[in-house]
Amino acid sequence: MPRRTATMLASTLIFIALLCAGVFIKVPYSEMSPGPTVNTLGAAGGEPVLQISGRKTYPTTGHLNMTTVRVTGADYNMNIVEAVYGWLAHDNVVVPHDTLYPDGKTEEQSTQENAEEFSQSQESAKVAALKELKIPVKARVVVSTVIKDTPSENRLHAGDVIRAVDGTPVKEPADVAKLVTKHKPGENVVFTIVPAKDAAAAEKAGKEPENTAKVTITTVKSDQGDRAIVGIQAGTDHTFPFGIDINLADVGGPSAGLMFALGIVDKLTPEDLTGGKFVAGTGTIDDKGEVGPIGGIEMKLVGARNAGAEYFLTPNENCAAATSDIPDGLTLVKVKTIADAKQSLERIRSGDTAGLPSCASS
Repeated sequence: MPRRTATMLASTLIFIALLCAGVFIKVPYSEMSPGPTVNTLGAAGGEPVLQISGRKTYPTTGHLNMTTVRVTGADYNMNIVEAVYGWLAHDNVVVPHDTLYPDGKTEEQSTQENAEEFSQSQESAKVAALKELKIPVKARVVVSTVIKDTPSENRLHAGDVIRAVDGTPVKEPADVAKLVTKHKPGENVVFTIVPAKDAAAAEKAGKEPENTAKVTITTVKSDQGDRAIVGIQAGTDHTFPFGIDINLADVGGPSAGLMFALGIVDKLTPEDLTGGKFVAGTGTIDDKGEVGPIGGIEMKLVGARNAGAEYFLTPNENCAAATSDIPDGLTLVKVKTIADAKQSLERIRSGDTAGLPSCASS
């Protein structure tokens, strides 16, 4: 066999061996890529994303798109070839597996956590939107979680409204912990509650719940110290003056909060927020209307631009990462609150975009 032919054959065999090794050798990495975007003013799966009942709504135009990121599953084992391809691909990002799934979380655990965060983001979006429109929203302290194998198990239930602890009225979730920890482990705490089923029935009927009950629970010592606990987490539940439903399946996490809130404001406002423009964005939102950072901003910018967005509402704390690689034709608009976002939309609608708060000036 000629030397040249032998060399080519050996090189080919080595290449094939390396390729096979790359396919079979697994690496501890995961991949992120641009996910779909959804117009919160439009429909998804044949149903309006935002449905408002019992209150006058107004026509809307344009787009207020929430954005998403696709990630490989917790149980997916990436090989070397896929990792290298992901590193070289412009629109994808390869990150350590633990970045997306810390503490050994399973895919099921991660999905459950994302679902809970998504649900909470919807609640906060409704609150922030109505507060921005000066529409009163009633808040109440509730049992958010009952921890298994603690004194509260089967005594208190998620959704129970906490009116008082030891006769002292509570106004914030933090009040519950303060009053419980005044006790020593082994002492009794008396909760005045409205049972969850009674609270739900009263809300459905548009009335204030009347039935209350007193539940006495004996405290135990916390695993993290000597303080007394009863084994619950308190949270805030809200009663809205009319119906607001957010219908969007197969989405998780808290990052759509800002865009949901703006969509609700737009539908309840006579003036069209976007003026027909294509605006996308991201960001968590709390009950006060403050916008927080999210993950995967680079992927969301690409997804938004691919969908046709011209402007992208960007959480202030994500600006540095976002400006590292801005897709052509996309203008980043820095936002800190829902009020900031509304003001920027007014500028976009009027065409006065020179004064838009820019991430480039962060």
